[in-house]
Amino acid sequence: MIFNSTEFLVFFILVLGAYWLLSRRLQNRFLLVASYVFYGAWDYRFLSLILLSTVVDYIVGHKLHTTEAPKTRKRLLAVSVAVNLAILGFFKYFNFFADSLQDLVGMVGYQFDPFSLSIVLPVGISFYTFQTMSYTIDIYNKKLEPSRNFLDFALFVAFFPQLVAGPIERAVNLLPQIYNKRSFSFDQFSAGIYLIVWGLFKKVVIADNLAITVERIFSQTTGFYGGEVLIGVLFFAFQIYCDFSGYSDIARGIAKTMGFELMVNFNLPYIARNPSDFWKRWHISLSSWLRDYLYIPLGGNRGSELFIYRNLILTMLLGGLWHGAAWNFVVWGLYHGSLLSVHRKFTELRARYIKTPVNYTKPLGWTVSAAVMFFFTLYGWLLFRAESFTQIWNMTLGLIPFGGLDPAFFSEIGKLLFYISILLIVQVGQVATKKLNFILDRPIAVQSAFYLACVYLVIILGAFDGPSFIYFQF
Repeated sequence: MIFNSTEFLVFFILVLGAYWLLSRRLQNRFLLVASYVFYGAWDYRFLSLILLSTVVDYIVGHKLHTTEAPKTRKRLLAVSVAVNLAILGFFKYFNFFADSLQDLVGMVGYQFDPFSLSIVLPVGISFYTFQTMSYTIDIYNKKLEPSRNFLDFALFVAFFPQLVAGPIERAVNLLPQIYNKRSFSFDQFSAGIYLIVWGLFKKVVIADNLAITVERIFSQTTGFYGGEVLIGVLFFAFQIYCDFSGYSDIARGIAKTMGFELMVNFNLPYIARNPSDFWKRWHISLSSWLRDYLYIPLGGNRGSELFIYRNLILTMLLGGLWHGAAWNFVVWGLYHGSLLSVHRKFTELRARYIKTPVNYTKPLGWTVSAAVMFFFTLYGWLLFRAESFTQIWNMTLGLIPFGGLDPAFFSEIGKLLFYISILLIVQVGQVATKKLNFILDRPIAVQSAFYLACVYLVIILGAFDGPSFIYFQF
């Protein structure tokens, strides 16, 4: 089941209706069953992987809490990390590394047939493995006490709104909400409906309609001109943003209707003023996970300058690989790690040599810096979306020098502006009010007009036969 399907609508209405009739304890048991049904609808066999991860981390968590010996605690943590990474590595990366080894050996004149498997990638595996690992790491660092009830912990791992594409929740945020009684709140419920409607609009009206042009352009390998490349990456930039943030909005909205608060995963990333700011706004649950559980343990900002750059680049390399078993994701991670390193050095030099730096909080400074960062982000999306290094090379050559504008360029830009017009209007309001849900503060007439416009456009323009959510493949 996917959020933009009739099957899920029926499932959600039935689950929500029954949920609010039950006591807290029965609500949790009911949600756990519903979550397993939701995930099993893709492939029930992969429920065994979630159960394995759940059982291992539940046991390890309790052992860590009752053990003081440092060596034993390290071994216990190693068990949790090894099991989760083994599950993730086998299903997601086995064939990738086997094929890469074959290519590497072939470069030096040898040939061999690697052992490969017809492996189906379990939906959401990267999300729930990272979520369960954070649980045991937090217990190891004595920032969290283990769950007292196995079924409550199982619900934390499998909670269906955010199970397959995040946000990657921390136990310190979600587990207390599972333990505590949840009371119906009209304000929270209406905020949830707003997020569901807005997320669905972004997915089926914007992302899935832009996907048609993106697929056409990125299905080529040669013959690119600059305008066509620019159209491809612009369309993809808004496609992936509306697709992924749309999923996150729907997930948060569904959770709100049941009394849960999930973390904000996107905060206007395309107005970011620099690479560091971008990663505080884009896929916040992953970037904060990488910061807390990888970058800081590697040494973070401690040590020599080169040591810090190493930490940044290695963290983003692994963050890129998290997205998929392909070298373009590794290159994308290296690219963003390099941007973060260059920005760090630039900030240091600016503070040292420029006595009256530009005020980036003023409109002109903010606009210029955001525009420059958006340009770098766009090239990153070219690396992310490309099918091969050959395509990356040819599309880059199409941009340098800019290969002219076909008349169709302007009609494509018009199409893009048409689909993102409401998005831009809403985001102007979000920036002006500094509130992501400012619509809920407007008069009831404005709210009603917003909902009617979104629902109407979803009905007449929604591409319900479009692709699945992009991040399902991660």
